[in-house]
Amino acid sequence: MKMRYIVFFVFLAMLLTACNRGSQDVASLLAGGRWFDLTWDFDENTVYWPTNETFRHDTVSYGINASGYFYSSFRYSAEEHGGTHFDAPLHFAHGGRSIEQITAEELTGEGVVIDVSDPATRDRDYLIGIQDFMNWEKKYGPIPEQAIVLLFTGFGAYWKDHLKYTGTQKSGKEGVDELHFPGLGPEAAKWLVNERHIKAVGIDTPSIDFGQSKDFLTHRFLCGSNITAYENIAHLEHLPAKGAYIVAAPMKIRGGSGSPLRLFAWVKQ
Repeated sequence: MKMRYIVFFVFLAMLLTACNRGSQDVASLLAGGRWFDLTWDFDENTVYWPTNETFRHDTVSYGINASGYFYSSFRYSAEEHGGTHFDAPLHFAHGGRSIEQITAEELTGEGVVIDVSDPATRDRDYLIGIQDFMNWEKKYGPIPEQAIVLLFTGFGAYWKDHLKYTGTQKSGKEGVDELHFPGLGPEAAKWLVNERHIKAVGIDTPSIDFGQSKDFLTHRFLCGSNITAYENIAHLEHLPAKGAYIVAAPMKIRGGSGSPLRLFAWVKQ
């Protein structure tokens, strides 16, 4: 067994032991690292697919009520796929699993970050390919089995500029036709699943397929292979190429094909 696996499983064993002993031991263990929040805020500016309804957050009550104490409550509405969000297999696979059927084990695990920011920022329609993963492996070794693979294109830097982030400011079909951002090529997706047996894959763009995709082959293959995906990830520039522990927490929507996602990474310091 290679050393990185030994270190990884030792950490998990330490965490489980600490949990059994109590919260102080857990705090002591986690003090040796740092948590990163990889989630964009949901608000009126959140990026959604051009044909989707955007996020709404309305006030039901806010202020001192008739009984004399402060009370607030809000109403929100949103489509499943927008902002930092989670794709369940049902999204592109008939009969695929919906969100409540995804296990906790599938939502946590060792993360690797593949940096393709150089070619992706030079070519908005860049397709991440097998060679990008081979280049990563030359530096860091094989992508671990059951890893959560996070694709860093650098497009997170454009999040507050809708035009730079997606390639368009238009809505509807016209907006879809003008989408330009990098994505994972279908053949590279097959390689990750068939050759490296990954657990999940995520990207810091609006879709795991590139913006100009018309057939969504990457989505269709991943969902058909029971692989989950994360889109619109934030702050991937803070993570190391390897060594992060990922925790994905999608809203548990029965029958859902996707949902808003709170995504975290723990990095040892």
